[in-house]
Amino acid sequence: MTDDFSNRRRQRFISEPYYTWLSGNLVQSIDKLSRILPANGSDEQKLATAASFRASDRFELLMLRYTAGEPIALLRAEMDGIVAEYEQAVKWQGKAQGRLDWPAFRLSELAEYERAMQLIGLCFLLHRQDLLPRIAALEDPLYRGRDALYEDLLDCGLDGRLDVDVWFHESYRNCVNSMYGDSDDESLADLNAYLEKWYSSMSSADWHDSHLDLSEKKGLYFGYWAIEAAAVAFLLGVDDTSLREHHVYPKDLGDFARAFEPEEKTAAAPEGSTLRTGQVCPETGIWKAVGYNVPGVLVQTGERMPEVFAPDRSGAHRPQAAVWEFGRKA
Repeated sequence: MTDDFSNRRRQRFISEPYYTWLSGNLVQSIDKLSRILPANGSDEQKLATAASFRASDRFELLMLRYTAGEPIALLRAEMDGIVAEYEQAVKWQGKAQGRLDWPAFRLSELAEYERAMQLIGLCFLLHRQDLLPRIAALEDPLYRGRDALYEDLLDCGLDGRLDVDVWFHESYRNCVNSMYGDSDDESLADLNAYLEKWYSSMSSADWHDSHLDLSEKKGLYFGYWAIEAAAVAFLLGVDDTSLREHHVYPKDLGDFARAFEPEEKTAAAPEGSTLRTGQVCPETGIWKAVGYNVPGVLVQTGERMPEVFAPDRSGAHRPQAAVWEFGRKA
């Protein structure tokens, strides 16, 4: 392992050979699974399974890259593809199961609940709140109003959320309580208590203790991170110095969230004006990708115009550059 990788990595468990192998394996898996395409008479369950694995692989690849010390700014754009994959998974799972309310994450299952909270937390820490309505649309048909942390986190970025006093997993009680502390000290005490027990509370997850075997037979370790705790600390605006003592606390994400500044504002965009992927957004609003049948995207002033996750000429779903047309102000 080179000294550069050793100094850059964000958790001591990961090694350079393991990172090189697993990141390459995940990229190949995503590419292979992207070639399973819908066709007349195709097996909807097969498509649903492929979409679910693609979504999981893309999320785990982002987490692995963060763990290995990759620049956080480069991870922001990956969020579009992750959410798009979960949307595809819900679409095909819903068809296969014959249910319109099939969720991306079963919140009653601890490992899936944690991933949902991580994904929502990343939206705040990476300043991708524009993705929150799409995530809520994946879960709300079945879970709206059924979990306090889910509602409280979404409430920080979306209007019309519900105030509930129940949650699926008791291990999240301190995280929920931290959002209602009477002082910063109370909130920090709850977050510290939550982080102290976070790893042990995840013992039922398949990735638990995966750092003990980094062989190519397993490949389940992509980092242990209580993303939601950092998101709560950021949203509350508390001094997170004490939280940094916990190895599962993603302090670099917290630093990124606090230091993030949109790029310099340019002239306002008239209705119907267009930009290409990578150009700086001149005005916060709903932008639509020309020639793609995808929902409009909320892009903030100063942010780079995103890619579109859509089929390429071969039919494989990949991030692609697009021309964006300004639709309306947000």
